[in-house]
Parts: sequence; C-alpha cells; structure tokens
Amino acid sequence: MYIGLGVVLIVLGAIFAFDVITVDIPGVSENMLGWILIAGGLLAIALSFAMRGRRAGGYSTTRESHVDPNTGSRVDRTDVDPR
Repeated sequence: MYIGLGVVLIVLGAIFAFDVITVDIPGVSENMLGWILIAGGLLAIALSFAMRGRRAGGYSTTRESHVDPNTGSRVDRTDVDPR
C-alpha cells in the first residue's frame, strides 16, 4: 500500500529537485523540498517492504454461513487458524 505513496513522493520530489516546475514558495527552497520528498518516498517504500514480513493479527479466520434446508435455521461456522 505504501509503495504507491512512495512512488508518488519520489516523482513529486524529482519535479521539485530537478527544477521541472518553478514554484515560488516563500522561505522554502524548492530543491531542498524535492530532496526531502524523495527521501520520504524512499523511506515509505523501505518501510513497506519491512512491514510485509510481519504477521498482522497473528491469526486468520474463515467464516461460513448458510441456511439449513430441513429446519430453515441459519448455520454459522467460524474456523480460526493460528499462524
């Protein structure tokens, strides 16, 4: 998810850093802003890959629900698979 954010930040940073667009922002250097955005994009991509190896939540569940045709009652089943 953060890979896309990282790419967007890198592209915006490159636009500012390499003077593709000249924008007058008082008190801010466009080149420095560009390099900060590029660093933020690289950090977002690196964190995305680092967090990919972690397990979120520690378990997975499967839920199944259907209606019993004989009785008309609803039957729910939940399977929990610890990782």
